[in-house]
Amino acid sequence: MVKLEEHKQQTENSAIEKLPAPSKLYIPLSQHIGKPAAPMVSPGQEVLLAQKIADADAAITSPLHASVSGVVLAIEDYPHPTQGAACAISIENNGKDAMFEQTTPSAGEIKRLTPEGIRQAVREAGIVGMGGAGFPTQIKLTPPRKVDSFILNAAECEPYLTADYRLMVEKTGEILLGVELVLRCLGADNVYIAIEGNKPRAIKAFRALGDKRYRVSVLKSAYPQGGERQLIKNILKREVPSGKLPFEVGVVVHNVATVFAIYEAIYKNKPLYERTVTLSGDCLVSPRNLMARIGTPIKELIDYCSPLKQEPRKIIYGGPMMGVAQYTDKVAVTKTCSAIILLSKKAVQEYREDPCIRCGECVHNCPAGLSPCLISLAVERGNWQIAKSYYPLDCIECGLCAYLCPAKRNLVQSIKYAKLKAS
Repeated sequence: MVKLEEHKQQTENSAIEKLPAPSKLYIPLSQHIGKPAAPMVSPGQEVLLAQKIADADAAITSPLHASVSGVVLAIEDYPHPTQGAACAISIENNGKDAMFEQTTPSAGEIKRLTPEGIRQAVREAGIVGMGGAGFPTQIKLTPPRKVDSFILNAAECEPYLTADYRLMVEKTGEILLGVELVLRCLGADNVYIAIEGNKPRAIKAFRALGDKRYRVSVLKSAYPQGGERQLIKNILKREVPSGKLPFEVGVVVHNVATVFAIYEAIYKNKPLYERTVTLSGDCLVSPRNLMARIGTPIKELIDYCSPLKQEPRKIIYGGPMMGVAQYTDKVAVTKTCSAIILLSKKAVQEYREDPCIRCGECVHNCPAGLSPCLISLAVERGNWQIAKSYYPLDCIECGLCAYLCPAKRNLVQSIKYAKLKAS
């Protein structure tokens, strides 16, 4: 692991602000791992806020909900943050936020909910892993074998990102109620709140409200401390074998924002139609943490934080290490969008890719114990069997290898290509 310049001071003290809903939204049908959702509405149809508008009949999928009330304009391809373009439902906002008919459960009803009832409610709320992976949450709440430990991933180790931190500070009690719901599903005996030492206010808040069942594990501030396998190894000293999942070593890990969404789904009967997003970078005069509706074009977030100091050379969707640079500001906020980072020409280092010098930096620092340089060289030569033999599927795409490479090689891109060929 490596200590990176954090850049969190720009937004760590900025309370979450509610971004006004835009006049038009574009809700991508693909926002999660698994089968994309299929539309349940048609152009011209009126929809209500929180109404389910897309779903799929598949084991691994997640439904989508309208994040405003209004009229469906079209169902067509629209810029997508990771796919270039993908089918999306566009909705014209009528400004009323007329809510889909639903009732808030009583305390007694929540107490009587069975584990299966919680899982079904989470599924219907469209909750997926909000730390970036987008894995449907109801599946992680149904491990095929007994687990003894649950880890709340509160590390948020990428530079600039403070969206989860602000949730921890502002919604501590709600997050802990979400943890209790997770425990009712898992039946785990041990709970660990994994949080980096650079978040003292959040640490204090969890210690003040948590009970003796919850162990606040303060971790060294380093990257990529927040990876599931890294957390499990650092906290429990267990290794997740290659090709295996955390439940196979008796552990389930959920991100802070995901657990907060679970709380809202059960206690407020609220689907996942908005999320916290950090707007930061050296181009912004006023970086902020915003609560944005799913489907909001990121231009709306940027305009809300305007004026800019200068035009950005690069717009990154997500964190600077694992995020994806965008070709347009028309892409929309999705369930897994944790941040929008605007970087100037000065902050974006332009470089030329040079031949590998066999320094071993990528091997020495890879958190997954891989040999990124060897995978990259095999990819360059089209030797897919050799590339596969170096276990590219175990790569968590943290970007550390490319960040540390003195030859500035595009190692992450090569490994992603190897994954496609190996799968």
